[in-house]
Amino acid sequence: MKNFSLSLYAFHLRHTLTELPGEVVTDANLLWENLVKVGEGSLTFVGLKDLRSKLICYQNGKYDPKREIGRIPERLIDAQDLDLGSLPTTEGFKINANLQPFLLNDTYAVDLTLVPEPSDTPIDIPQLQHFKPSSLLPSNIQASLGQTLSIYGEVDPSEDCDTLAEKLAIALVAGTNLNPVRTQQGELFGSLLFEYQALDPDEPDNPAKQCHILIIINNSQAATATLATKAYDWLLNLLCSYHKILYIYQQARQRYREARTIYSNLENKIQKFNSLISKNKTQLSGLKSLMGEIPKKSFDYTRCLQDLQTHHTAITTNITNYRICLDKIQTIDSGNSPQSWQDFINKGSKKWQEQIQTHINYLTPGQELFGQLVDTIRGIVETEQTERDRSLENTIQVLGIGFGGGAIASGIIVQHIDKINQPLTVISPNNPPHPFYASLLLSVLATFFFIGIGWLITKRQYHPRDKN
Repeated sequence: MKNFSLSLYAFHLRHTLTELPGEVVTDANLLWENLVKVGEGSLTFVGLKDLRSKLICYQNGKYDPKREIGRIPERLIDAQDLDLGSLPTTEGFKINANLQPFLLNDTYAVDLTLVPEPSDTPIDIPQLQHFKPSSLLPSNIQASLGQTLSIYGEVDPSEDCDTLAEKLAIALVAGTNLNPVRTQQGELFGSLLFEYQALDPDEPDNPAKQCHILIIINNSQAATATLATKAYDWLLNLLCSYHKILYIYQQARQRYREARTIYSNLENKIQKFNSLISKNKTQLSGLKSLMGEIPKKSFDYTRCLQDLQTHHTAITTNITNYRICLDKIQTIDSGNSPQSWQDFINKGSKKWQEQIQTHINYLTPGQELFGQLVDTIRGIVETEQTERDRSLENTIQVLGIGFGGGAIASGIIVQHIDKINQPLTVISPNNPPHPFYASLLLSVLATFFFIGIGWLITKRQYHPRDKN
């Protein structure tokens, strides 16, 4: 392959809707830090080692994202691009490196391109390893939204491009657990396009562990390089939207699974609630405990639902952006574009968008159920507590009337006993009962009598007869 180039396009989330203006996610600078590590390790370009000193978002070697506020150009350097220098190889040619860093709305993006010098140096499969492609794989870059590795080269018309593309894809991920699988084949700017997806078998759904591979082989002397330069901004934004759509859908699936787990927990709470209220004596303490647990679950469930709604809006926005970019590329490419790119937006993305909406529709009734359950439990607890408080109040009132009335009766009887001058003796057949014992019995009877009166009063107070 002549006029060979190997490009890394990586996309990393800078901030979300939850961050305040000027704030970023915890690992927002991870992309830049990992590129510096690559420069200190395998691809020892001087400019890559010193990348921090060139980026707007760094000051004195420290990450300072507030320096980006108010900056209109998307590029995070003051120049069009950054020449990183060159590295010699054992086969007599050099490798030049060029880097372009961007801030695309909420996303950091980077284009790191490696080319041989001289540019017409023929590059074969074994010579690809001089470009250290393994250092550009997800395990080293760790871009949260994902990445694309792109190869471009020119070959003779007689070249077996299918076989060459397969060998190049395998060579890019050699020595790793990634397994490249061809997903699509088409044409781009007059050249053959081979598209691969290399997934991590341990985390196949994690965008940060996947490697999207584009191999563009020009076997017809088409003006591919010129057209690609003209469409550069649209291609970059299209890849950004592509990775964000995949990332958003993966995040939506995760939040849906979390919401389903919470909903399952709600079903258990409902069963526990039914068990408590079915008992003869309602377990007030159990209901209070249940009422204390559900609001937290309800809040988590609501957050999941809100995140799904945010993801639906985000995926819709990125589908629109992707379609705009694809239309612009078609205009530059004489109305043509890879069929696989059109299928991605017309079939795959639309299906994911509809799936997220289905998740939202499915989960929304559960949010209402949480609220209804809390309101029901609260009503039962309040009713039970009121009844218990009323019962206690009645008991105190009845006893107050009983003991108060008994005390009054006892006082009157004692006054009469005090006038009788008779010593207190033990009850026996030989001794007549002392009046004291009679007064004690009368006091007890009076107390019970007034307790009965108090009970009747409280009963009529809380259960009055209906008037005709």
